Amino acid sequence: MKKTALLTMLSFADPDLRQQIEAMPEGTALIGISTTGQAIAVDLDGESPHVLVCTAAGGGSTTMLRSLTAQFLHQGAHALVLDTKRISHLWAKALPTVTHRGNIAGIHDALVHLATELERRLDLDGDLDTVPRLIVAIDEANTTLPRLARYWETFRQKDDPKTSPAIAALEQALWVGRAARVHVIFDGRPQATVLRSAARELFATVILARFTTDTWQVLAPDAGPAPKQRHPQQGHFHVIQHGEVDETQAIRMTDADVVTWLTDPDDPTA
Repeated sequence: MKKTALLTMLSFADPDLRQQIEAMPEGTALIGISTTGQAIAVDLDGESPHVLVCTAAGGGSTTMLRSLTAQFLHQGAHALVLDTKRISHLWAKALPTVTHRGNIAGIHDALVHLATELERRLDLDGDLDTVPRLIVAIDEANTTLPRLARYWETFRQKDDPKTSPAIAALEQALWVGRAARVHVIFDGRPQATVLRSAARELFATVILARFTTDTWQVLAPDAGPAPKQRHPQQGHFHVIQHGEVDETQAIRMTDADVVTWLTDPDDPTA
């Protein structure tokens, strides 16, 4: 299929784009539009129960987490947003179906509670029709997870497990999340030293920007050699699904876009 230049911006403020987003099936979110003009989406109920986003600083990962999480919230999901910078996802504080945690103690407690919620959902044995989908969006994971490990060491007792229960809960969510309708949007590069057995293969959708060759080889090994990054503009990503790569311009949704859309969906300016 013929490729064209990527759009310089794909704004949620465009009424046609918003209509396209609102028409997406439940459990599906639009990532953006590719160079072939194709809509690139993630389907949590298909082959991608979790999403991996990995960029260098300023690569747009926070914007990507916000856009995807907002779309699932619009469809009725709830969300746990782990924001170690405390200010990257201020939009999340304004919404009743979102739990926002920024300090490391709060993140730890929220993930420990997640383990309990996973057990509750799994005990329902698939009868989850009335249980809202839960999105766990973890920003700056490569900073957050080591901090969780150090935090656990400050009060771990002799007979306690060495692994932080918060990190163990996140790993459990990655392995059994599909059965519990719990889905992780992970911003970072999974580290075996922290996530132990949680493999990269758990993420059927991988979204990369401003990546190194090494990062590409680790996170997209089946997609061929790392492509040249010819489009440095904000919002340009390479989306890898099923071993295929799509150069994609992602949707830009501001904090105000998200809050207005989710609290007043009939507002045409959202």
